Amino acid sequence: MRNRIPLLLLLLAVAFVGPVAAQTPAPAAPFQKVAELVDLPEYLPGIGILYVDPATLPAGPFLAYDRDGALLSTVYMLPLSALNARQDFTGLATGGAAVDRVDVQFNAGHPGVAEPHVHVVLWHVPAEKARELR
Repeated sequence: MRNRIPLLLLLLAVAFVGPVAAQTPAPAAPFQKVAELVDLPEYLPGIGILYVDPATLPAGPFLAYDRDGALLSTVYMLPLSALNARQDFTGLATGGAAVDRVDVQFNAGHPGVAEPHVHVVLWHVPAEKARELR
């Protein structure tokens, strides 16, 4: 009977806390956390935690993760000057997950990509999950 008590406590803990969420590890090198490269917060509302291979700047891909380590989106930051010069961006990766939908947003510039650019966001999660990032 004595050996059953720890098992019973474990089962009760799982019942009240729930199972531990599976985490996706941060991307491997050469990807680095954007917040460690430029003056941006680690967690960006509406986006999540960004990682990028610095060699691919400014376009990316930037991989966005939630606080639990799940991949949310792949983001490209395409400079308007390159688009106006009719530069093509071909063969862009999708972050290794199925794409639910795509958003295209203008951005006037921010640390890391100071020049005006377009964010092309390939969402890997449903819109409901993305709204939780606010």
